Amino acid sequence: MAAGVAGAVTLLASSTRAGQSLWPQWRGPTRDGQAPGPAWPDQLGTNALQLTWRVPLEPSYSGPIVGADRVFTTETKDKKTEVVTAYDRATGRQLWRTEWPGALSVPFFAKANGDWIRATPALDGDRLYVAGMRDVLVCLDARDGKEIWRKDFVKELATPVPDFGFVCSPLVDGDAVYVQAGAAVLRLNKETGAVVWRSLADAGGMYGSAFSSPVIATVAGRRQLLVQTRAKLAGVEPADGKELWTQEVPTFQGMNILTPLTFQDLVYTSTYGGKSTAYRITPTNGQFQVAAAWSHKAQGYMCTPVVVNGVAYEHLKSQRLMAIDLATGKEQWTSGEAFGKYASLVANGDRFLALDERGLLYLIRANPARFEIMDKRKIVESDTWAHLAVADDELYIRELHALSAYRWRQPK
Repeated sequence: MAAGVAGAVTLLASSTRAGQSLWPQWRGPTRDGQAPGPAWPDQLGTNALQLTWRVPLEPSYSGPIVGADRVFTTETKDKKTEVVTAYDRATGRQLWRTEWPGALSVPFFAKANGDWIRATPALDGDRLYVAGMRDVLVCLDARDGKEIWRKDFVKELATPVPDFGFVCSPLVDGDAVYVQAGAAVLRLNKETGAVVWRSLADAGGMYGSAFSSPVIATVAGRRQLLVQTRAKLAGVEPADGKELWTQEVPTFQGMNILTPLTFQDLVYTSTYGGKSTAYRITPTNGQFQVAAAWSHKAQGYMCTPVVVNGVAYEHLKSQRLMAIDLATGKEQWTSGEAFGKYASLVANGDRFLALDERGLLYLIRANPARFEIMDKRKIVESDTWAHLAVADDELYIRELHALSAYRWRQPK
């Protein structure tokens, strides 16, 4: 490993700009695709959204992570080395760079989506948690990039290297880091990396390598870890890993990819080769009962929806966008316009952004009555499979071969 330092500073020190909002993990501060901060303008043109800096990079699918004064991203170099880099949030100047051997070749039918690092890191204070493709989790000092600890789950747990790599994005909560790795769901001590418990174990390999990222939510009056494996949806007790409830989720070859959504006492998911379903979780005599509250024929794929006023806005396998009422399962509308194969979604107030893999950025009204594009713009030329990051009046786009920073302007 090599780590270079250029002016290490305290991560939470005041930045060169007034804004201090963070995008510290997969899908943002609250892990639900909601962007706090000022209202967005009605336009995406260059007078409203301006490029402030751009740095070329090797490929990655990881979303960028935004700290108070710096931005972190990953890349896979020469198909054999994984790299983590920190950039100054205001200028794009490189602050440090750390790397390790760790590439992985995915199965032939997934080659079109590349062999590059996939999981989005998680920032917690002055620590950065990064998942490498060969089922390793590395804790770095976010100030200088030095390694604090490393877990190689293949060696420690004698589990197979996941065929699709480490895809789940780490979740930090309290003193714990939660991941789907080591052919199971794991809780680790965030300070030391020690495994606290292992739950929902599977055989690993082709159909065991989890795709979905876990969330913490209160459902049916119980705070729990919501996990979607390749075969089922589950609620897990965070303290000890006990399974509170499980539900098989029909899908094609385990294509359970979405991060679970919650609404009241419903847990929602949508699968490739399956359907969209909201499961009601009910406490009964100290146990939890699970039943489908409603189902819809629409199939999700890779894109977790955003929820605005009880309506989920979701990019589908059909490449259309759908609005569906989470309480009733009523389809509000499905767009006539097709998007790309993937679109990351971020909401702010009554509107949301959709960045598809073709580099098209859409600004869409969160209107349950009709599909309403407010504006759209071809914002980058290369593929954009990584999730958008939005902090204050800034957008960070990890295109396949670069990281770009944009800033909102209220157009005159």
